[in-house]
Amino acid sequence: MNDHLAETIAAHKAGTPAGITSVCSAHPLVLAAAVREAVESGGVLLVEATSNQVDQFGGYTGMTPPDFRDFVLRIADDGGLARDRVVLGGDHLGPNTWQREPAEQAMPKAEELVRAYAAAGYTKIHLDCSMPLADDATPLSDDVVAERAARLLVAAEHAAAGTATAGAVRYVIGTEVPVPGGAHETIDALQPTPPAAARATLDAHRAAFARAGAGDAWPRIMALVVQPGVEFDHVRVVDYDPSGTGDLQHVLDGEPTMVFEAHSTDYQRTDALTDLVRDHWAVLKVGPGLTFALREGLFALAAIEDQLVPEGRSHLLEVIERVMLADPSTWERYYEGTEDEQRVARRFSYSDRMRYSLPDPRIEAAVERLLVNLERVGVPEPLISQYLPLQYERVRRGVLDAAPRELLLDRVRDALRPYTTATAAGTSPTAAQAVAEPIGASL
Repeated sequence: MNDHLAETIAAHKAGTPAGITSVCSAHPLVLAAAVREAVESGGVLLVEATSNQVDQFGGYTGMTPPDFRDFVLRIADDGGLARDRVVLGGDHLGPNTWQREPAEQAMPKAEELVRAYAAAGYTKIHLDCSMPLADDATPLSDDVVAERAARLLVAAEHAAAGTATAGAVRYVIGTEVPVPGGAHETIDALQPTPPAAARATLDAHRAAFARAGAGDAWPRIMALVVQPGVEFDHVRVVDYDPSGTGDLQHVLDGEPTMVFEAHSTDYQRTDALTDLVRDHWAVLKVGPGLTFALREGLFALAAIEDQLVPEGRSHLLEVIERVMLADPSTWERYYEGTEDEQRVARRFSYSDRMRYSLPDPRIEAAVERLLVNLERVGVPEPLISQYLPLQYERVRRGVLDAAPRELLLDRVRDALRPYTTATAAGTSPTAAQAVAEPIGASL
């Protein structure tokens, strides 16, 4: 079994600025685009499911860890990506979904959650116990977080024993964990994690794992989540500034098998992502930025459809609006302001709460109608130029087919290409050649 995570970390610790992108999405078109990017770059595809998205009860996707594993592998098969180049991970695994319950109820469910992931062959597990539970005093101490993480580690190790991945599961720890999906409030400034806090987190987890009898797993703690000072809210991106992390960058110098993991890197520029990897944030997580790009592609195709299809149009934007208004639970707590301001946020916010509505059967049917309509009439180059200018350049160069689905997947890949560039150091010659193509202003 190839251990791509270990190879990446070993290369990085040896001085090569190598990294890996973590795709945090369950949308089939996003995953198909990520598969295409991995195939053409010669790289590895790391896909992670979040704890509320996929759990032992089905999560909001309706998928358990084995279901999601099979779902991703089918898309990889369809896209021609060998299964041994797919790495599966679980993100924010812990009591996140059960925060309103006391610890004695929430933690057993969290243990069962990590057991389900480990037993299903996931080899990257983020142990996240940073959230307070119903009977907790706040804020949680490092010691409480670490003790709970140790319980989850032991559960995962027992579940993986006897499977093909026994001894190969790698873990991520950290108490300064950004909220999944970006900040809920407007952000004006962001402070990187103080180095002393990062060291305290390491010390607390090392001691807790030893007390739990799992100290021998420490070399497989592959990453520490700390805040490098990157985030996004609804309308703004906080870009990485290396000058703010000078001392923090060296916290893991004495950990030969550990790098940093950066969350909420969506919308960072290519140079910022490259700087993050150079500064030892070798795992770059991206999620909403991918469905944001998918939405941009869909809206562009819908605008083209309006010009070309006089009858039987998909009316995609109207369908999405009706679905989101009928069930405001996924966005109303996040988007404030007037009705017009909320409408703009629903459609265009960086936080992309729309991603929770895209799997709705009515929206999926509208997307299918859109693609079928445009496939039937064809998409003329001048309209591609008008609405998808980067794709137009590739169509004109003969490296991209003008079929609507191909245009859409390539638009999502525009959000992935900066990550391929930033993480490709030390990878195969195929990958190095693939990222040499200029990508314009895609991000």
